[in-house]
Amino acid sequence: MLNKKITELLVGTNNNGKLREIKDLLPKKLKIYSPSDFNIKSPIENGKTFKENSLIKARYFSKKSKMICLSDDSGLEIGILKGSPGIYSARWGGKKGNFKKAMKKVFKELDRKSKNWREKKIKARFVCALTIYIPGKKVITSIGKIEGSISNSMKGKNGFGYDPIFIPKGKKITFGEMRPSEKYRIDHRFRAFKKIKKFF
Repeated sequence: MLNKKITELLVGTNNNGKLREIKDLLPKKLKIYSPSDFNIKSPIENGKTFKENSLIKARYFSKKSKMICLSDDSGLEIGILKGSPGIYSARWGGKKGNFKKAMKKVFKELDRKSKNWREKKIKARFVCALTIYIPGKKVITSIGKIEGSISNSMKGKNGFGYDPIFIPKGKKITFGEMRPSEKYRIDHRFRAFKKIKKFF
């Protein structure tokens, strides 16, 4: 356990959408930095799980900046696609991280599996692993998940990543159609953060 609360933090991501969401979860009094403040490029993520990749990023950014770092690794798992895109969620968007391209790839893979998938409920979940890395080797990790299904088309302009095609369980609209304040109260990142917010 930490002796004192964290007061300044590096959020270990070069993804602006992710940075915005994590900042919104953190206490307003916290002094927050991002890798771009130190001109640090992202590491190679060669872990086999969200947890491993989250740790790779947190450790790397912490060592480069000499700061406490909070990193996230998250993605979409689709049941009928055996959990894909999973840890490769960002990579499905190509080198430029084009999520429109990634979502089209999801639809293409679903077409390949089942021509009439749009008439079925395609189960999916978002998973988020958050890791706090404290210089001196202290590591805290938490996992958050939210179940849902895949929309039959891209809907909504809010959020980022796969939000326009994910309908959370119990809702009729995609994350992309939700107000950010509504999404932040239920999503996978919020669920993971709830378990570690006592450190801030």
